[in-house]
Amino acid sequence: MGYQEIWRPYREEVEERFPLVMGRMAQIAQEETTPQPYRGYFRHAAAFLTRLGELEEEVASGRWEKKSLEEMRRENRALYEEVLPENYERSYANPKFAVESLGEDFGKLFSALYADFRSLIPYAFEGRAYDLTIFSELFVEIYNRFEEEELPKEREIWRIVYWFFHDYSEFFTEVSVLAQTCPELDFYVRIIMDSDLSDPRYLYRYGAYITENEIRTAEFLNRMPEADVQAMADTYTEGYRIGFEVTGKDLSKKKFVDLRYPIGFERMMRAAIGNFGKMGLRPVVMRGGELSFQGRGRQGRSVSGISANRQYDYDHKADKAAYLDKSLVERRLETLRAAYESRKKEAAWYGGPAVVETFGEEGFAPKANPFAYQFDDKQQKLNVYDANQAAQIMNAYIKGEERSFTIIAYPIPEIGPKYEEIFAKTVEVNTLDYQKYQRMQQKIIDVLDQGVSVHIAGKGKNATDLTVALHPLRDREKETIFENCVADVNIPVGEVFTTPVLKGTDGLLHVSEAYLNGLRYLDLEVEFRDGMTSRCSCRNFATEEENRAFLKENLLKGHDALPMGEFAIGTNTTAYRMGKDYQIQDKLPILIAEKTGPHFAVGDTCYSWAEDTPVYNPDGKEIVARDNEASLRRKEDPQKAYFNCHTDITIPYEELGSITVRKADGTEEDIIRDGKFAVPGTEELNGPLG
Repeated sequence: MGYQEIWRPYREEVEERFPLVMGRMAQIAQEETTPQPYRGYFRHAAAFLTRLGELEEEVASGRWEKKSLEEMRRENRALYEEVLPENYERSYANPKFAVESLGEDFGKLFSALYADFRSLIPYAFEGRAYDLTIFSELFVEIYNRFEEEELPKEREIWRIVYWFFHDYSEFFTEVSVLAQTCPELDFYVRIIMDSDLSDPRYLYRYGAYITENEIRTAEFLNRMPEADVQAMADTYTEGYRIGFEVTGKDLSKKKFVDLRYPIGFERMMRAAIGNFGKMGLRPVVMRGGELSFQGRGRQGRSVSGISANRQYDYDHKADKAAYLDKSLVERRLETLRAAYESRKKEAAWYGGPAVVETFGEEGFAPKANPFAYQFDDKQQKLNVYDANQAAQIMNAYIKGEERSFTIIAYPIPEIGPKYEEIFAKTVEVNTLDYQKYQRMQQKIIDVLDQGVSVHIAGKGKNATDLTVALHPLRDREKETIFENCVADVNIPVGEVFTTPVLKGTDGLLHVSEAYLNGLRYLDLEVEFRDGMTSRCSCRNFATEEENRAFLKENLLKGHDALPMGEFAIGTNTTAYRMGKDYQIQDKLPILIAEKTGPHFAVGDTCYSWAEDTPVYNPDGKEIVARDNEASLRRKEDPQKAYFNCHTDITIPYEELGSITVRKADGTEEDIIRDGKFAVPGTEELNGPLG
């Protein structure tokens, strides 16, 4: 069964409805039957949906493939032009403009709806006429209410939107599970494998906004020698394979690998697919996270490009707040369970994600938009409940102790004029001698294993003063507290990490500037009491209220407090030196940045959902610090054990005074003193620190 056959039942269901509703769209784009100020919005949205319908037919008929590169560029620009930063202030996609133009009753909701309509752009290229049809029908239903003599009440329009997402939640959920468990949904794989990668027109087949970053990345990879591209793919796929091997998981039970990659990396992905095929794995590529129902901006997209406007993304990340309630959450969980049950055999074959990330974009400091939707306290709790229950459902069919992952990162051209030089340096960082790091990291672990706690102190303006409590060891010959992390699932090499004991983990974590999940945090402080966040502050916004709301939503992920799920010491001083030499410290992704200093994760442990699976270091010792007091609650109530987030906060070496192990006999030993490694046998790590 191929891609078209899978979608055929959905397409047949709307075979008559699709042309009818698109015809109605074209009429609405010209009509004057609704009152101002709403008429402008309806005509504009109808014209946009009409264009998507035309685009879907052009792609399906093959006419789109015959367009020139310049025609594709112009069309891609036209699809995204209104949300580009220079135009966003005058777009209905901007909640502020929509409210000012349409009023408070409907402006915010209509802006959120328009963002959902805009999320359909890739679907037009994927041939998903069903999605285009149902959203267009929703639009017509709302439009019809405004054609009547009396304006509808806000509650009436809200109910239309609410029941739309309630009624179609089964479809949205089924498709997301299907994409995770059905390699025949191969739209993206066919772009990778069938395209002429020397012809940049293939980039526009995704329907994503295409920038110079995607174009120049593809051109750069096309110029690379085949051996170099293959070596990049080998590092990536071997990390995935070794991830199963070192954790004692049986890769032969798996048939699917979840491919996640940036647009422009197709040549590397083609080689990777070949490597995975030799392991008996077929790629699944999921497209998710565009619609408000899916939690726009909260789910990682398997295929990603540079955003047309990150402020637009930020303004619409909570659009689900327009209609979210307990009934809708329970409906989604019910359909999710049914979807996994219907594909439980295939779900068991899912091996986990293999991720390629990029870095180099200018940092983003979001602006508060008071007209954008925000989750209220009740909805934040619902989101937490929803995420927790969904994770439990998924784990019942795709068991955490049987799946793995890998992740690697490369720069994009936006990083600056030395892009190709930085790319080559990143490849070097990604392929450092793991055996050398393994030996030096073991020396650090040998000291850490003697401790009952570790004290971390900042220097200069960094006010960090934090004590991390360590798990006790019963048998030092066979057990260890810290994992010796080399380049497997988490590339590049360079950290030792543990799950702290919460009781006794106290103090202040402070970073002058941090970029976490793409967002900039200024003067971030997190205070811990018995391992739980007790106070968080930053200086992003003018008022404390705005800062608290920002931290609650983006750092705490809607929770009132989070545990410290990980304490780690990064050892990749070569990566640190790269950041300093090229002045790109603020652009390094968490994946690399966490290896350039001590870091602390708020949220779940690194072993969540797989705590009972034994894990061993290369020296044969079992890592026993896989649980904390929070994760142990899983035995009674998983909802209280897991937080479904894990955010790393790194202190750079230049802001670090010391990391000191405190032993049971009262003596102390430094791991780092004045930003330099102090354990005998680790002196080589200090070379790149100057």
